[in-house]
Amino acid sequence: MQNRTACSGGEGPAKEDPDDRLTVELASVISAARRRATRDGDRQVDTAHLLHGLLEWDPAVRDVFDGGPPQIARLLGYLVQRSIGYGLQWHGTVEDSGAVPVVAEGGVPGWSPAAAAAMDGALDRAHARYVLRAGCLDLLAALVDDPESRAVEVLHRASVDTARLAARLDGERQDPA
Repeated sequence: MQNRTACSGGEGPAKEDPDDRLTVELASVISAARRRATRDGDRQVDTAHLLHGLLEWDPAVRDVFDGGPPQIARLLGYLVQRSIGYGLQWHGTVEDSGAVPVVAEGGVPGWSPAAAAAMDGALDRAHARYVLRAGCLDLLAALVDDPESRAVEVLHRASVDTARLAARLDGERQDPA
């Protein structure tokens, strides 16, 4: 009987493409967050960049907010203001929510520690559902799980009840559909 494991040519294990672990929608969100960080002159993608991308790119993300279109507009308004007013104190600083220790080496280049932890959390949520690719709702739930992140600060400013949002997202996670 032949071994069904793919051969990698003897050069060690085959490298996994990080995009293979994300839905197309989430990959688009990440691309948008990277562009926004670069355009704003930020050194790293942070959780607020990720939240902004989620709100712009995925209708399913917008649908989980119970405040409807007015709440989404308020959130986007705060996120847009980050480069001209609100959030200006973040410019040029590294987001360290304290949820994970700052790592001098081995971190994800171009990502704040909190944003990298959120991406890991999104992948963990997907794997807990036995799904190979993390989606936008997985990332939103991971963002909400870090109460000290910039994303949660923006959510609080826009009067989003993050505990209620987290419970709603956990309900989505349990939903077999």
